[in-house]
Amino acid sequence: MSRFSQPRIGAPDGFFVVTFPMSPATLFDWHVHDDHQLAWASTGVLTVLTEGTTWVLPPSRALWIPAGLPHETAANGPATMRSVYVPQVMSPVTWDAPTVVAASPLLAEVIGYLSGELTATHREHAEALLSDLLTPLPVTTLNVKFPEPGDTIAGAVARKLSDNPADSRTLAEWGRTVGASERTLARAFVTTTGMPFGRWRTLLRLQSALPLLANGEVVSRIAARVGYETPSAFIAAFRRETGVTPAAYFGRT
Repeated sequence: MSRFSQPRIGAPDGFFVVTFPMSPATLFDWHVHDDHQLAWASTGVLTVLTEGTTWVLPPSRALWIPAGLPHETAANGPATMRSVYVPQVMSPVTWDAPTVVAASPLLAEVIGYLSGELTATHREHAEALLSDLLTPLPVTTLNVKFPEPGDTIAGAVARKLSDNPADSRTLAEWGRTVGASERTLARAFVTTTGMPFGRWRTLLRLQSALPLLANGEVVSRIAARVGYETPSAFIAAFRRETGVTPAAYFGRT
């Protein structure tokens, strides 16, 4: 694990903002920060991984990441990440877990304002306003515990399905592909992921759909891309796991 740091933009002892232009190949591997971080995509979609949880962030959402929490950040296409780093002694909140907040147009403007050269008084006022705008959003997350890379049976199948969630091969067909019986492969999935193959693949498909939903793609196209024969089957599976429809997940009606 690496400790990720960037030069401060702004007051040396205050909030500071760093802008990261990101391509689909950009990955900030597992790291921690000494400061709290508010991660926000001004354009595109971000994916932030913490232990056991994946957070998909369109521009309407930002993620508060507590100091010292290991995480990984990637883009699901061209994106611009603007991160606000908040020294622990200045934290306006006491959240000890990652927390999704609403990235309102005003919050976006304040982040941009803080990235510029400001007087101490103007910066203090902007920091207070940003603190007031940290409004938590109730969200549902989808968790998939992937097999460790060293698992040569379930791990090989998991990696192929991660590359192509629409692959519809049965467990028996996958067994023939990796040279294992259906029973052996089924046992390996339960052992390494804590769930049966069918449920693991369902969660993987739904998680793979989140960046597409965040980008505003139509449900019918997303359903086919992640392996569902019909949009209604995809919607039913999504609602079963999250309690909401795909359209409602990111606050759309």
